Amino acid sequence: MFFPEGRIRVFLYGQAADMRQSYDGLYALAHQGFEVDVLAGHMFVFINRRQTQMKVLYFDRSGWCLWCKRLESGKFSRKGVQGGSGEIDCTALKLMLEGIEVRRRHKRYQHPARR
Repeated sequence: MFFPEGRIRVFLYGQAADMRQSYDGLYALAHQGFEVDVLAGHMFVFINRRQTQMKVLYFDRSGWCLWCKRLESGKFSRKGVQGGSGEIDCTALKLMLEGIEVRRRHKRYQHPARR
């Protein structure tokens, strides 16, 4: 499924998550860890302690969806958020899923601030 990247917000849970949890357990972590409406369609990303598994939870108007990925070698990088939970952009999630680690993050163009 493809998402309009301008509308979807992605939240990375900064602490290690128990990958035995499913919909209800991850919903509880997202509800307690973030100050946003969990049912608004945002994506919530959870990574385990060894950083070899990732789960993405979101609500799509009719129910919960859960994506899982387990690496056979290597680790996911949690460098976007240190020590706590926070928001990342869709591009950072795509890069994380592909195993690409950006060392220097520099945007060539930014939209002017709206007033």
